[in-house]
Amino acid sequence: MTIASSMRAGLVAIALPALLAACASTAETTPVAAVTPEMQPENHRYGAVTDELFPVAAVPSSRLKPQYMRQLVDDPTGQPPGTVVVDPQSRYLYLVQQDGKALRYGVGVGREGMAWSGSATIAYKRQWPRWTPTQDMIAREPEKYQKWANGMDGGDRNPLGARALYLFEGGKDTLYRIHGTNEPWSIGKAMSSGCIRMMNQDVIDLYGRVPDGAKVVVLPANQGAGA
Repeated sequence: MTIASSMRAGLVAIALPALLAACASTAETTPVAAVTPEMQPENHRYGAVTDELFPVAAVPSSRLKPQYMRQLVDDPTGQPPGTVVVDPQSRYLYLVQQDGKALRYGVGVGREGMAWSGSATIAYKRQWPRWTPTQDMIAREPEKYQKWANGMDGGDRNPLGARALYLFEGGKDTLYRIHGTNEPWSIGKAMSSGCIRMMNQDVIDLYGRVPDGAKVVVLPANQGAGA
């Protein structure tokens, strides 16, 4: 079954706000798909970024897994150009392009990233976002999180990384986030916390390509793209 037919049958949205909060006016504009990009060499795609508010370190080549590097692929999603499709099972995020192509990024998936699926829009985006751990996180690991109970300002040590995209459904916050990470080794893995994490270089790239109001489809955790 294709994603398109699966979506017609209806995605079941599982609302688990207490869990999703760990990632802690919908625009009506129709997004325009980015021009199909030319891929930069590896050392440019994942090199140090020096023109940011905070430094973004280069990702060592030893940490780069070829399948999770940003690349142009045949589109497996069946969604219209400009749509973001999150595939938690395969650890991929797609930005659908024209002419049957998609820009594919590798992602890491936290517990909260498995807890919700459905269609949403990007209500707003933030550069170097602020982060606050949930009460559950503080109770589970007080020695790690208690000191941030009132929040952590954006920066190169912030778990949300360089950018965050905030997903709303029907005008309500899903508490689901697509965000950066200061742990590039975690891409392609299932993690204990967070939503959908990307290498900072990749989330900066995605941030620049998608406008507020862009459609996002999050597949169920047991359904990969093209299934």
